[in-house]
Amino acid sequence: MSEPVLQIAIPTPLRRLFDYRPPAGADPAALQAGIRIHVPFGHRQVIGLLTGITQTTEVPQHKLKRATAVLDSVPVLSAELLELLGWASRYYQHPIGEVMLNALPALLRREAQPVWRGSEHWQLTPAGIAAINEGLKRAPKQAALLATLRARPEGINAAELDSEHLNWRPVLKKLIDKGWVEMNLRSTLPPPSANLLQPPALTSAQRAAVEQLAGQLGQFHCSLLDGVTGSGKTEVYLQLIERVIAAGRQALVLVPEIGLTPQLVERFRARLNTPVAVLHSALNDQERYAAWLAARQGEAGVIIGTRSALFSPLPNPGLIIIDEEHDLSFKQQDGFRYSARDLAVLRAQKLDIPIVLGSATPSLESLHNVRQGRYQHLSLPERAGAAVFPRFIIQDVRGQKLEHGLSAQLLARMQQHLDQHSQVLLFLNRRGFAPVLMCHACGWHARCARCDAHLTVHRGQHKLRCHHCGSEQRLPGACPECQTEDLLPMGLGTERVEEALQARFPDARIIRIDRDTTRRKGALQELLRQIHAGEADILLGTQMLAKGHHFPEVTLVGMLDADYGLYSADFRASERMGQLILQVAGRAGRAERPGEVMIQTHHPDNPLLAQLAAHDYPAFAETLLQERAQAELPPYASLALIRAEAVDPRAALDFLQAARQAAGPTGSDQPLLLGPVPSPMERRAGRYRAQLLVQSGDRQTLQRFLQHWLVRIEQLPDSRRVRWSVDVDPLEMF
Repeated sequence: MSEPVLQIAIPTPLRRLFDYRPPAGADPAALQAGIRIHVPFGHRQVIGLLTGITQTTEVPQHKLKRATAVLDSVPVLSAELLELLGWASRYYQHPIGEVMLNALPALLRREAQPVWRGSEHWQLTPAGIAAINEGLKRAPKQAALLATLRARPEGINAAELDSEHLNWRPVLKKLIDKGWVEMNLRSTLPPPSANLLQPPALTSAQRAAVEQLAGQLGQFHCSLLDGVTGSGKTEVYLQLIERVIAAGRQALVLVPEIGLTPQLVERFRARLNTPVAVLHSALNDQERYAAWLAARQGEAGVIIGTRSALFSPLPNPGLIIIDEEHDLSFKQQDGFRYSARDLAVLRAQKLDIPIVLGSATPSLESLHNVRQGRYQHLSLPERAGAAVFPRFIIQDVRGQKLEHGLSAQLLARMQQHLDQHSQVLLFLNRRGFAPVLMCHACGWHARCARCDAHLTVHRGQHKLRCHHCGSEQRLPGACPECQTEDLLPMGLGTERVEEALQARFPDARIIRIDRDTTRRKGALQELLRQIHAGEADILLGTQMLAKGHHFPEVTLVGMLDADYGLYSADFRASERMGQLILQVAGRAGRAERPGEVMIQTHHPDNPLLAQLAAHDYPAFAETLLQERAQAELPPYASLALIRAEAVDPRAALDFLQAARQAAGPTGSDQPLLLGPVPSPMERRAGRYRAQLLVQSGDRQTLQRFLQHWLVRIEQLPDSRRVRWSVDVDPLEMF
């Protein structure tokens, strides 16, 4: 062919690239992999991404469409990111167009040339410098403004010009018209603090970790920083990042939850001599785009964000940190189901830079990688400063009368700590007032019409709400079955416990933190500010309170229901239960005053609880690893989960049964197919769901099998009538 063929990634469920002719009159030098291109797709124009150029195509000449326009002068995705995303598309078996375009800020996916409302800065051009050298005797105002600009070669903004010149805008316009001054937009990132805080003294373990990690800068190493809660992992991060910044490099820091971001950003900005960019889903599109640009231009020395920040452009990469690496939030649970933690390790390897995975309760996968020699193991076994480990109290509540889920012993301990002017934290991983509304007369339960689930009572809003599909209705005044008004809220939620606490401790200031109290933008930050300002006595919340927060005044932690993870159909439930207990317990006794953790349980003799109470997470993890090895479950095997859902009750199961048959006979060296079976919650949001599990002892065998099998599944007659997906390395089995 006389013209090159462009290979374009387009966000579509089809698992392939699309071939196009170049736009009419396009400069061949402008056709670089990673730029965005407008192309006709069906009956509409879409934005695609150029991934490569070839001279051949399987599309007949007369059917090969011409691209409409080149949208970028420089690539929006670097060659390094294109390679990473291509690998991720193949490994997670997800359409390449959706993978690549979703790595971009939303504005770049929607708009040909998004308008960025950044901060205006003005700088001298070479012609302006020449004009100064020649002298401007007849234009003193212009000369004065040029002198100011020469003194600020990095550029100057409007606020700074206001402080030095009166009515400077007409003068500046003349200088711009002459070509002596140019304006550029910069991100609105706050500059580094003028009075940076000095680092604290390190413990011997912290110092050893920093020196070990600093010696590996400039080359790939994956290290697991295994530090107990309060051991100062963040300080290790900071001192390592300081060295990265001093070398002119960037650091990418991923955290699991938006709630952890504000306090981490504040701490980093108080210590680091570089602008810090923030990327997470609570930002609007303009804010995300500005942060992305700051990272891409190298202006931000540190990028802090949640899962998707992994795909931030890094022109000067030096270090990647994954904080709370064990957390489930690093795995995307819909659409492109990737693990940000695992992809971060691969990205660090391709960039040849070190990566640090930090946790007080490392995942079993990371501990297994340490044993296999893939990861370096660094330990912080002691709390920093004068803080000591909290004392655990395993309380048997069998047969005891509980006051809204609170035992008499826990209430007494709370009063003692409150009398000592300490803060108390209570953990209950269930929001709302009560999980069930029941009629005392006939036994009716309020159930979701679209899910196999009860409706949760939210009494403060006078509503029943489904926490699975989001549907809601008014709280009924009478039973719809027998018309009696004797309706009983059954079970506990944070809203109900808060009401009970207000009655039991009328003088205490209570703050509840869950998804309901933090919906409004900035609400979580305000609640955390009140806690740190000493404006709260009792903190009550879900796992939003458990992760990474530093509450130095908390000396008592109470877990109201620790049994939910001991007996579950999900093989990962025990691991998550143990991690959550230790993470919540870690909020107690982080300053000089000793802390206590009281765990209410109906199974006080459970050996896993005993190991956790002894602060022996290694023994706890070893027990679970032995169970996983015997059952041939991750990390000793690889899994993929095929999910299907449909409005018809049988359609999803029938489709997966056909998918299983399409796999053909599986020998001893092939993956094991288990199912199909209905999902644990079969009906959700009005659709019936089923799943088929694929298990293999070898990751590469599983990948080869999936690549061929998914092609056959796509050719099944029902593949477009049933909504289906594949989840490689699933973390949730429902």
